[in-house]
Amino acid sequence: MKKIFKLAIEGKNRDRVLDAVKHEVRKYVKRERRRLLPEGVDFWDFDCKFGPTQEAAEVVHFATLTGLMDTVAQAGGEQFYVEILAKHGHRQARPEGATDRVTSAAASATYLDDPQ
Repeated sequence: MKKIFKLAIEGKNRDRVLDAVKHEVRKYVKRERRRLLPEGVDFWDFDCKFGPTQEAAEVVHFATLTGLMDTVAQAGGEQFYVEILAKHGHRQARPEGATDRVTSAAASATYLDDPQ
């Protein structure tokens, strides 16, 4: 999906137009994720770009797209460009020493009590 979305459409509420744009992006991503995965691929990943125009678009993470759309709408922007391209994703194992997650309720209680 490569598209310029206009927020200032005469006769339409900007907030409803923004909601419709977000819905269209989510619908596209959902449709892409339903496609069959090729052999050896774990999931569909997405390369995304966002900006006021196609030439000024910058690479962003997919999870930040809706926040960026909201920012443009709140700033009074007239339009923005969104590019979302599906690509093959491969899961990677965590490093051996990684302790990012809390695995039990007791561990989480002590984690929250530790001063940092």
